[in-house]
Amino acid sequence: MGQVITVAQQKGGSGKTTLVANLAVALVQEGRSVALLDTDPQGSLGRWFMTRIESGEPDMEFSTASAWGVGYEMKKLARSCDVVLVDTPPKVDSDLRPALRESDIVLVPVATSAVDVWALDSILDLTERVGVPAMVVLNRYKAGTHVSEEVEGMLAEREVRRAATVLGNRVVYAEALGQGRGVLEKGRGAWTAEVEALRDEVMSAL
Repeated sequence: MGQVITVAQQKGGSGKTTLVANLAVALVQEGRSVALLDTDPQGSLGRWFMTRIESGEPDMEFSTASAWGVGYEMKKLARSCDVVLVDTPPKVDSDLRPALRESDIVLVPVATSAVDVWALDSILDLTERVGVPAMVVLNRYKAGTHVSEEVEGMLAEREVRRAATVLGNRVVYAEALGQGRGVLEKGRGAWTAEVEALRDEVMSAL
């Protein structure tokens, strides 16, 4: 059976789809078979995948599901792929529970703002109740700024598990997403080490 990584966050705009897409590309480049599952009605991950297919990159599986069909679809994809990456809606309710129950780890992206940190509590409470480990990933991070220091302090107070790797505030992430690509396919840069290190850190946590 493959391993299931679910990306969840109550607040919209935290970078869930960006995280899923870039981890997917990084894992494929490492030689793993990857499946994507989009459970967000907005369908951003699906649009990214279709853009990728149109550019001739059918190198991963894709499916959609909602509500109680999510758990079934996750199990089915995990039987045929090394890793299943699940994108979820920006909310925390009963529909999210089936996805969490079938997950090996839940990644919670936090853009560098206090509002994103405030939104953490409900998702972390839910992961704890269903008994699945969670890891916070700082996204759009600006080192040395007052807001970044504030967010770091708020996370420390909550004693949450967080990834040592952070994703910087770089235009290339948005550019790559719009092209159906990951930043690792945009040439080498500071983002290369970020994404590869995050991939390795997440896989080591499983």
